[in-house]
Amino acid sequence: MKIGTKVNISLIIVFIISILISGISLANVLEKKVESEVNSKALALMDMNNSIRNYTNDRVQPLLLPKLDTQEKFIPESIPTYSVRETFEYFRKIPEFASFFYKDAALNPTNLRDKADDFETEIVNRFRQESNTTSLSGFRSMSGTQLYYTAKPFAIKNESCLRCHSTSGNAPKSQLTTYGSENGFGWKLNEIVAAQIVYIPAERIINNAHQSFILVTGIVTMIFASVVIVMNLLLKRIILQRIRNIATVAEQVSVGDMDANFGRQNKDEIGDLAEAFNRMKYSLEIAMNMLNKKKGE
Repeated sequence: MKIGTKVNISLIIVFIISILISGISLANVLEKKVESEVNSKALALMDMNNSIRNYTNDRVQPLLLPKLDTQEKFIPESIPTYSVRETFEYFRKIPEFASFFYKDAALNPTNLRDKADDFETEIVNRFRQESNTTSLSGFRSMSGTQLYYTAKPFAIKNESCLRCHSTSGNAPKSQLTTYGSENGFGWKLNEIVAAQIVYIPAERIINNAHQSFILVTGIVTMIFASVVIVMNLLLKRIILQRIRNIATVAEQVSVGDMDANFGRQNKDEIGDLAEAFNRMKYSLEIAMNMLNKKKGE
């Protein structure tokens, strides 16, 4: 096996081993990166939702609350959570956010549509127990679909919310007519009553990480191929071609051609080798002359 072939095989083996070792780590890093990007978007969406919630609570609700006691039909637009949910559905019409789902998962909601399931209940209870925890994220399975979630605690910060959620006696009559007097009461100021959760199919995260992995691997492969080509050219020009020349001259000398010359060499290891062959050729030539002289005598 020639030197060039050995070098190429060695480089390929090193590359394959490096890819195998770093591949899993790279995939994990890229997946974490995609998760971080999704978390950033989800948290930004929650901040936007809270802005809508505050606007509804401060500007819209005061205009509609007086009407809630004078008519039988409840006006859901007066409820910040309803405004957030409906606005988010409009927001989901943007292709980039079409796969995002939002839920105010409450332990005791007025509208049972917002009722937290067992998994979401654990998240709310964890926020209650861990006051320093400001967000949670991870994977869960729902109806056979793997989902990635980002969650933030939701606490009652405005006293105006307690009119509809403290006791049934304080609640508007139209609210009781629509939702009854069993759910959505007993809330307290600064109490964590729900978790704001954004869901996204886990397949999207996996696909994005997979695409990034293929892209990075492709770039690394192209760089490696370029390095192999450059190294082969340098190896051929700087080492192999000069070694072949030395071997050719040495073969000519071995058959008696003392006029063969190695030519001018660079001051490196191969140049030293050529100089050593030159000295050996001169020594051989002197020895041959002495031998011929003795034979002549």
